[in-house]
Amino acid sequence: MTFASVGMIFVGLFLVGGVISGLRQGIKPLAVLSGVGAVLAITAGVMWWE
Repeated sequence: MTFASVGMIFVGLFLVGGVISGLRQGIKPLAVLSGVGAVLAITAGVMWWE
């Protein structure tokens, strides 16, 4: 587990919070963009996990 993988997973979880916030406020484009970013960041973190 590297520092980069932990950082990317943290960023992904932060963006999941953005999805929840966007859905609560009714801002669907924010939720979609945050969701895509979260998936990409968590995927990058898992790929760097080694």
